Amino acid sequence: MGKETRYITKLLKNTDVNISYTTNNNLGKLLTTKTDLNLDKYERNGAYELECPTCNKKYIGQTDRPFRVRFREHYNDYKYGHNKSKFAQHVIDEGHSFGPMNEIMEVTHVAKKGRMLDTLEKFYIYRETKHGKQINENLTGQTNPIFEALLQHPPHSGLQPHTRKNAH
Repeated sequence: MGKETRYITKLLKNTDVNISYTTNNNLGKLLTTKTDLNLDKYERNGAYELECPTCNKKYIGQTDRPFRVRFREHYNDYKYGHNKSKFAQHVIDEGHSFGPMNEIMEVTHVAKKGRMLDTLEKFYIYRETKHGKQINENLTGQTNPIFEALLQHPPHSGLQPHTRKNAH
């Protein structure tokens, strides 16, 4: 129990959603990952962001392949002028620089493909949209009360309002 729980409970008070205060399936356990510390972070898979080194706008993505492979795909789209990568298209259209992987790619979450990773990607896109810094497709602009609660009251682990490179 904490301020996050009280806030979310209040949001859901007049809905058909029942709140459970004890569970083994809690947000902290779902949003933290146990990873092999011997693996290079770019050899894992999950959610990531690419930050344009010129304007600092961000592309949020997810992959079930190693981050290194996904970065190479974005770079090849930039290099050969393909229209597959939103990040590469932004860099080309705006005449911005691309930058090396260790400077522009941030691993936000290591996770397997699935609903949790989809939700994490949506949260990070939502966060950057709120800051006016996302390159992904435009969203509907619809407010998400749970994402808003996480942005206002970030949990002690897992989703953070903003992380810096080399923090992982």
